[in-house]
Amino acid sequence: MLTEVCGLQAQVLGAAWLGVRARSRGIGRPALDRAMNQQRSIARCWLMRGTLHVVAAEDLRWLLHLLGPVFVRAGATRHAQLGLDDALKSRGVAAVRTILTDTGPLTRYELVDRLRKWNIKLDPKSQAPIHLIRLAALEGILCLGPDRDDGEATYVLLDDWVSPAPGRSRENALAELARRYFAAYGPATVEDLAAWSGLPLPEARSAVIGAMPGLQEVVIQGRPGLASKKRLRPPAMPSAVAVRLLPAFDAYLLGYRSRDLAVARPLQRRLQRGGGWLHPAVVVNGRAVAAWNLDRTGRQPRITIEPFERLSQAVRAGIDSEMRDIGRFLNRSLTIEIAG
Repeated sequence: MLTEVCGLQAQVLGAAWLGVRARSRGIGRPALDRAMNQQRSIARCWLMRGTLHVVAAEDLRWLLHLLGPVFVRAGATRHAQLGLDDALKSRGVAAVRTILTDTGPLTRYELVDRLRKWNIKLDPKSQAPIHLIRLAALEGILCLGPDRDDGEATYVLLDDWVSPAPGRSRENALAELARRYFAAYGPATVEDLAAWSGLPLPEARSAVIGAMPGLQEVVIQGRPGLASKKRLRPPAMPSAVAVRLLPAFDAYLLGYRSRDLAVARPLQRRLQRGGGWLHPAVVVNGRAVAAWNLDRTGRQPRITIEPFERLSQAVRAGIDSEMRDIGRFLNRSLTIEIAG
């Protein structure tokens, strides 16, 4: 599934796993944790848009090779603001490689502590450490490893965690990214591809040219767009109401330059209230109709639904079904409340 969608945003890992649940049947969180931490068939690193994603481990190296240089360049100004000049970054990345080679998985603070012994002193309360770690990841040195028992992330040497893979030319990688994107998100536009991936628009256009034999030109609200020929089929009225409770930062809402086709403007303002946080959404037949939240603080976790329109009995039944499946996925008994 991760190969088909080319990864899911994972700055909040639990949200990414809920995104897998929404796109699969029967899988539970323990199986995903095993796939990432023991089997290592799933990897977590900074990729599309320069943000953390979970991807199939077999895809990590070519995606890093393609996208890493884009976000290394984009981060230069912020690095300078944090006091990370070119010499310090070069020494720091080399030291990170050596430290992780010698020690194995380390948390951010453990890594910063060992960097001091290399005379690379970073304020642990600033953003400098995570930017140096992210730079090392974008340069193909490290990725995220297993979380500690308290949930804190660790970092591992990429070569220790992900098997070697044949290299791809940049032209080939761009075309593959475009093929994957339009198969998962089409119909969409070149601008959507650029927004989802973080590629500069000229490179997004080059990606489309490389993938064009497998794409079909379409019209999206009067604008030119593209869709995968393999996935293109005549529109049909759904035979049943399809309800999904999509998590925070879900790919369906991050996959396009504009969310207008999927989310009404008032609900967009509710789902994105600042701070870069995109809240969970209830989606019915591809259109968001409500916000939702999972509160795990009480004796029994509770899902709260905040509708932005009247919910039919069929939609409420679909929400109940999703609630039960989320409970199965988390191995927790849940209750549900519909506000208003």
